[in-house]
Amino acid sequence: MKPTGPVPFDEMIDADGGIRPAYAGYRHWYDEQDRRWMATRGKEAEGAFRRAGITFNVYGDTAGQERLIPFDMIPRIITAQEWSQLGLGIEQRVKALNAFLHDLYHDREIVKAGIVPARLIEGNAAYLPAMEGFTPPGGVYTHIVGIDLVRTGPDEFLVLEDNARTPSGVSYMLENRETMMAMFPELFAQVPVQPVSDYPRSLARSLAASPPAAFNGHRPTVAVLTPGIYNSAYYEHAFLADQMGAQLVEGSDLQVVDGRVCMRTTRGWCAIDVLYRRVDDDFLDPSVFNPTSVLGVPGIMEVYKNGGITIANAPGTGIADDKAIYSFMPEIVKFYTGEEPLLKNVTTWRCAEPDALAYVLDKLPELVVKEVHGSGGYGMLIGPTSSRGEIARFARKLRANPENYIAQPTLSLSTVPIFTKSGLSPRHLDLRPFVLVSPEGVTITPGGLTRVALKKGSLVVNSSQGGGTKDSWVLAE
Repeated sequence: MKPTGPVPFDEMIDADGGIRPAYAGYRHWYDEQDRRWMATRGKEAEGAFRRAGITFNVYGDTAGQERLIPFDMIPRIITAQEWSQLGLGIEQRVKALNAFLHDLYHDREIVKAGIVPARLIEGNAAYLPAMEGFTPPGGVYTHIVGIDLVRTGPDEFLVLEDNARTPSGVSYMLENRETMMAMFPELFAQVPVQPVSDYPRSLARSLAASPPAAFNGHRPTVAVLTPGIYNSAYYEHAFLADQMGAQLVEGSDLQVVDGRVCMRTTRGWCAIDVLYRRVDDDFLDPSVFNPTSVLGVPGIMEVYKNGGITIANAPGTGIADDKAIYSFMPEIVKFYTGEEPLLKNVTTWRCAEPDALAYVLDKLPELVVKEVHGSGGYGMLIGPTSSRGEIARFARKLRANPENYIAQPTLSLSTVPIFTKSGLSPRHLDLRPFVLVSPEGVTITPGGLTRVALKKGSLVVNSSQGGGTKDSWVLAE
């Protein structure tokens, strides 16, 4: 079954078959290229990605095999004016998220005001009582944020979800651009595209701008904490550490020495000032959270709260990724900024509310239902593409545990063509811009990671569910 509804907005081709202004320069170049040559370039790109080790593991895959994330050569292009407007909305949202997190772990004014229900905080697995009353260095909770956007029309971008805990995918954004520039150097001479290559340097600067109270040097020591080589995003951890000139460390490399978190070096123990952690909260400190964890550092939370280290992103930020919390983001933005949200949410029904649950159960064949803590495209239902049996089984899950789900309409996501053997063919996609936050301000990389559903008609863009990626272009003014 395929989704039914309005014709999706095609970002390259208008309703009359003409080329939209954003794609004019690219399409002129593309029409002059030999298709067999383009196909050869596509195979070369796949080989380059494989040689570079740009693969990922799918959790739950019993085969345990690494997979290559498919890369499509047709870029996703956004005009400078469109990006300027998006940037204002993204910055507003990220600032509100940081203010919200500070409030949750301090006075909870937004709960007292009756805007966000206390039940969404209390007992929430992503909320960390250990962070109550503590303010991270520089007041920054979310140093690196990924805001997932979908487009439904010429001027309509919607926020699909927020990623404030450990957003991934930036290495694919960078590798996609490097691959495109290597394959088609002449193209970038004809079409002015804003660069993304400065992201690792911007990340390093942003992290260094948030040192802990114990720092008294000239240049903070930054390290990247990875769970290890078997983690699905290990390539990205190693890539970013290398690009930043930072040390890549595992929990076994670290130890608390004289009130500081130190890494083992050939010269002895060296104190770390800023730790960019890619380990989930529960595994960060076995003396505070999961006592069986071997991925974190015993005692790191005590050092953190005593001003001995900065942890990015701060522990406890994952509650901002909760999809039930997401449904309150328009109110959250207005509460902390005093402004109307510049970026809209997707309409969301909270299944924990009886009226919403009744509506969702009645309209289940038409809706998308997601777990509030879900990610990667797992644990969700896309009603229009599901069988009656799948819908019936999901309805039983909803009735048994409604607070675990939210529902949204099946959106008519925009499309951009992909390169196929038979020519260009439209596919649905989303966009994850990457945002850096420090006491010095907010930096948004021009573009982000475009994920594309390679299966015709599919609305699921996640790589774990068969999706691929594209290079994301923001045109220069």
